Amino acid sequence: MGNQAEISGADLPHIFDRFYRVPSADRHKQGGTGLGLSLVHSLIKQLHGQITVQSANGWTTFTVARPVTPPDEF
Repeated sequence: MGNQAEISGADLPHIFDRFYRVPSADRHKQGGTGLGLSLVHSLIKQLHGQITVQSANGWTTFTVARPVTPPDEF
């Protein structure tokens, strides 16, 4: 999934930290608590998955990968 916004290279290592919000020049545009990506990261780790992020050319893309478990056989 992509988002038309770019996150600076200095901020990328911190976006999954609790309460971290990417600084905005306009304080009125800065919302949220900084918990959303932290919660997503924790859930994906519990599912033995991985989340990665790339941000360049005005776009930010999050990729989630997790192992597929076959359904139980009866």
